[in-house]
Amino acid sequence: MISSLHASEQGAGSKTIVLLHGFGGCSDVWRDVIAPLSPSARTLAYDLPGHGLSLDFPDAGPAKVAARAVLADLAARRVKRIHLVGHSMGGAVATLMALAEPEKVASLTLLAPGGFGPEINGPLLRRYAGAQSPSEILACLAAMSGPRARPFDHIADTLCEMRKRPGQSEKLVEIAAAMTRDDRQGVIPREQLDRLAMPVMVVWGSDDAVLPFTQADDLPVRFHVHHVLEAGHMLIEEAPDLIASIIRRNMNRRARPLRPKLAAAAS
Repeated sequence: MISSLHASEQGAGSKTIVLLHGFGGCSDVWRDVIAPLSPSARTLAYDLPGHGLSLDFPDAGPAKVAARAVLADLAARRVKRIHLVGHSMGGAVATLMALAEPEKVASLTLLAPGGFGPEINGPLLRRYAGAQSPSEILACLAAMSGPRARPFDHIADTLCEMRKRPGQSEKLVEIAAAMTRDDRQGVIPREQLDRLAMPVMVVWGSDDAVLPFTQADDLPVRFHVHHVLEAGHMLIEEAPDLIASIIRRNMNRRARPLRPKLAAAAS
């Protein structure tokens, strides 16, 4: 039984990139994104609580638990400043981390993040949670991807192996049920997003069948939004080179000061 938080570390450099996968994933899904990033930066790809080698982390499930867990792990590693990237559920976790400790986050890159609107494809996510064989997982990945997505056989094999661990499938079913209760997800209030002064990039596929890309509408004007045409929800797997390029671009942007009234309200 493993009750600690697992992270896979690669690369070296003065900058640290923290990568948080989506529901049902694990740190290994980032490998094609990490490849072009790791030569010039240190990457920490986490298994979120309830997933992979962090399966037995206490109270796993809620995004706020994951946010606290990753921040605590970074503190234990004495990492003071990070470039933070989150996909789907990991995007909600990343946003909560940036709200909790904004001084630690140099840039925030969100890929089809959870928590930006109530709409969520509950039936598809619950089906994905219960999928165990490679064919079942592949069918779910296809349903969550855009029309031009490449085959996901290697990812399906990785996820299938992860779900063979005792208790993993049951935990995913439990998390999915809580996350999609009444086929709605919890929402991070937009007024809280206004507090984020670091460079924020939000990336969304135009054919996302899990979280509608319209959830990127009406974000704070400081946020940059990038729509990926004909891409679905699985942006890491569908467009790894593009995602790596977007992460690098956002890392090089400068933070903008909050408008005076927001700065006063936040103080």
